[in-house]
Amino acid sequence: MDDSDTAAILPADALDATSAGEKAIGEAEVTSPEEARPARPPWRCRPPVSVEPVLFLSMFSLALQAPLSTQYLWDRVSEDLGYNGSKRSECGNGSGPADPLQTEVETLTAHWNLYISLAGFSVGLLVVPLLGSWSDLVGRRPVLIIPNLGLAIQAVVYLVVMYLKLPVAYFLVGRLLSGLSGDFNAILGGCFAYVADTSDTRSRTFRVAILEACLGLSGMLASIIGGQWRRAQGYINPFWLVLATNLASALYAYLFVRESVVPDPSARLLTSRHYKAVWHLFSTGGSAAEAGGKFHRCKLWLYTLCFFVVVSVHMGCRELYVLYELSSPLCWGPALIGYGSAAQHLAYLTSLLGLKVMQRCLEDSWVAVVGLASNVIGLVVFSVADTTQLMFTGYGLCFLFVAATPVLRSKLSKLVGPSEQGVLFACVACVESLCFLVGSGLFNSLYPATLHFMKGFPFLLAAIILFIPAGIIGTLQCLDQRRDHRDSTSQSSGPQATCTPGSHPPSPMREEELQNRL
Repeated sequence: MDDSDTAAILPADALDATSAGEKAIGEAEVTSPEEARPARPPWRCRPPVSVEPVLFLSMFSLALQAPLSTQYLWDRVSEDLGYNGSKRSECGNGSGPADPLQTEVETLTAHWNLYISLAGFSVGLLVVPLLGSWSDLVGRRPVLIIPNLGLAIQAVVYLVVMYLKLPVAYFLVGRLLSGLSGDFNAILGGCFAYVADTSDTRSRTFRVAILEACLGLSGMLASIIGGQWRRAQGYINPFWLVLATNLASALYAYLFVRESVVPDPSARLLTSRHYKAVWHLFSTGGSAAEAGGKFHRCKLWLYTLCFFVVVSVHMGCRELYVLYELSSPLCWGPALIGYGSAAQHLAYLTSLLGLKVMQRCLEDSWVAVVGLASNVIGLVVFSVADTTQLMFTGYGLCFLFVAATPVLRSKLSKLVGPSEQGVLFACVACVESLCFLVGSGLFNSLYPATLHFMKGFPFLLAAIILFIPAGIIGTLQCLDQRRDHRDSTSQSSGPQATCTPGSHPPSPMREEELQNRL
């Protein structure tokens, strides 16, 4: 296979790599021409973007579905209990005693959210690392297609439940089927691994942030459309759009996404090798740990812990926003809930712009700390918000809260070798699945338990928890700066210590002259 054939198959970013250490594709140069040919998509047209539309469409369907399913659960539970508090004029009277029926509706809705999340994410916790590590051998495209088809099946199950008025327990069936296909976390892992395959270390943080911005933009549009559409036509028609976007995402990945990994036809999915690769990375620190030693492995664990805490807080609080806004004293309707969710997702775009600006004068670690500070301030405002104006003020103060996650993803990617990117993002996807599980379980259980003394207590606790990753990231950055300074000092003083005054180190020319004379 000559260079022109390769240029027609591989992404341009992968072809620009000058060393095998920069791209995972470069490792396949030792294979035969037939084995080294990546999968070509059926459609020959090459779009100007790579996996961004896949993530955009998948996130659009997820952001359209999540608030609608929570509101549907609220309405079904309210109907079963005979509660219509959202239509009462005294709903906004926060000074009166809490309605016990409303408290029961909130509790049951939060518990059903918890059960549905547990059903999907507990299965995904086992499947996501399997698919992620498998994609390192067979390529990224299968991991972009299969989970989207699983999400489409979940949308079909939800539609059947709504059409036939089946018990909400059947939502669990859809979540289990979606979890068996990898769920949205497998799509995230595949997209970020694809970016790591086709980018260098200098541009990786911003490329990851672009993917995060795609999450925000799609979520913002879906939130606005979903709130207005639900108020006008109910739940069923928006869920048809959820099904259509999942199918469109899978079709785009099949037709347009060019493979970034040389596929191995003999690779198997159901094997313990994938789990062993995950264990080996975190037990030894990977191939790049030889230079850094134990400190390198500790950084890998600590950055993973920070990512776990930050994403757990994000996911846990996100599921409570709709419940908090539906009930007294806010009593928001579908339109306001849609605007609130749009304001929350707008922070993905503002975080991208803030990251780009702050990178000019700050290290990536300090950018992450600033983003966490923005999140803490917004959560404190949410904990005491009792008016619509104060709630939107909290959304505004969280305008940089997504800046921490792309920095953490990029730092983790730079800690491992180029041949371990797939395994790494399999681990990150596994951690992200665990984040959904822990965040949903903790905050959906904490919210009904603290309604009697402080309704916004889960948000206040989340703000306190975020001080942990902020302290770890800042401490590691200080240690890195001190270590770099010590290394530069030792390098500058090293040659002076070996030379005495008046002496000069031998040069190659002088040695050659001595040999000629001899």
